[in-house]
Amino acid sequence: MHSHHDHNDHHDHNHAHDHGHHHHHGHAHDHIREGNKKGLVIALIITTGIMLLEFFGGLFTNSLALLSDSGHMLSDASSLALSLFAFWFATRPASPNKTYGFYRFEILAALFNGVTLFVIAGFIIWEAYGRFLEPPTVASGSMMVIAAVGLLANLISAWALMRKGDVKNNVNLRSAYLHILGDALGSIGAILAGLVMLLFGWYVADPIISVLVSLLILRGAWGIITHSVHILMEGTPITIDQEEVKKTLEEIEGVRDVHDLHIWTITSGLDSLTCHLLIEDDKDAQVILQQAIRRIEEKFKIMHTTIQVETAQLQHAEMKV
Repeated sequence: MHSHHDHNDHHDHNHAHDHGHHHHHGHAHDHIREGNKKGLVIALIITTGIMLLEFFGGLFTNSLALLSDSGHMLSDASSLALSLFAFWFATRPASPNKTYGFYRFEILAALFNGVTLFVIAGFIIWEAYGRFLEPPTVASGSMMVIAAVGLLANLISAWALMRKGDVKNNVNLRSAYLHILGDALGSIGAILAGLVMLLFGWYVADPIISVLVSLLILRGAWGIITHSVHILMEGTPITIDQEEVKKTLEEIEGVRDVHDLHIWTITSGLDSLTCHLLIEDDKDAQVILQQAIRRIEEKFKIMHTTIQVETAQLQHAEMKV
């Protein structure tokens, strides 16, 4: 009994109800995306300016900590630009060829960001290794001033992203945000290194701090990479327990079995669910379907559900996964 062939009034009512919800959800989603975009633009402008300042400052003062921070900023600026491009690209309409549109591009962007962070951290550690052996002299005073300006700018960017965007749930925006926080740590590191060199003349502080900063960069990068790969592998969203979903559906009166249950993330903040419900033959499929849709939406905030209702006489083939 395929729920979609049942064209009674009840079904039309359901359909209207669902349609309204999809529309409402889409609107909220778009609103959050707009904020995400604004925050990114502000952060991108600030970051690019500071990157140039720190790069030339690093050359001028001969400080690896500053150069490593500007390298980090470069990765940031490019990751912010990539995240922005991904937001823009993701809003392109779906086509018969790509029925989900381009939302996944954001996840690919986040994955790419994570990988670039690894590369940059590797470069910094390599350069620091050379400097451990013979630490060059660094103009620590000017270095601290430049790092302080950098730190201030990072904090403003991070604040812009937090205020305007959804840093917690959007993996693309989160990767950009982590880049910026890593930057702020880099600037703090550069200030500390400058202080140590100014007071004690220990020029080895410069490479030591640079390595610490790169380890922090690596930690953030690893989180982004694992999260993005999880989404690309169609993993169940980390906020949702599949067993819990199964139990919720089985609690509906008349449902005998829930199988072929799949939950996945299309892009951050947009989850999807499909399943088959086996019901008792004498129950109204439409009523059960309606309850199932409502429960999933209320309890797990999944708006995009496709549920197939089956009876003992009519069952569909199992999916082979």
